[in-house]
Amino acid sequence: MHYSNRSEAGQQLAMALDHYRGQDVIVLALPRGGVPVAAEVANHLGAPLDLLLVRKIGVPWQPELAMGAVIDGSKPAIVRNEETIRLAGISDAEFDGVCQRELAEIERRRRLYFGDRPPAETEGRVVIIIDDGIATGATVRAAVIGLKAKKPARIVVAVPVAPPGAVAEIKKEADEVVCPLQPRMFGAIGYFYGDFEQLTDGEVIRILSEHKA
Repeated sequence: MHYSNRSEAGQQLAMALDHYRGQDVIVLALPRGGVPVAAEVANHLGAPLDLLLVRKIGVPWQPELAMGAVIDGSKPAIVRNEETIRLAGISDAEFDGVCQRELAEIERRRRLYFGDRPPAETEGRVVIIIDDGIATGATVRAAVIGLKAKKPARIVVAVPVAPPGAVAEIKKEADEVVCPLQPRMFGAIGYFYGDFEQLTDGEVIRILSEHKA
């Protein structure tokens, strides 16, 4: 099984989320690939569409090693990996310095995509996080942990395809995980799409302009 493109994947995912129609739902897409998938879900549920901008907070001399993550919002949420911080000997000042740089990058991306529009409120709402697929799930798990601080009524992670191990890990944090396709032989997300072309910023902006949060 595979999807012809992200729009078809979003349509199938929307049917699996049909039980949320009529509820106070907001759909949050991980750009850029998650946006066309999420747009189909938002259309089906009659829900607003917004972005979920997440940035890894890397160790200064080894940026790929995550010592935390920061999640966009009216009050950005910060997740700290205390074990990595301790083992790397990171001071509070060093952590805050990297965190502020990543917050600035989040703000740059939000202005690029949304202009001056503020982030949507998630408190008390059902939040559905959507991407076009998940490989390891580390970023999504960080996003879920961070979103909990914003007090949503429920956090749902929904993706068209992911390996079973990644789904199991995300289930430890999210209230629900919806993933129709969970192949044990995974490889890469793009293997499960006929058309997996990368989206441009212009395409993201166009889709978002049609879905006012």
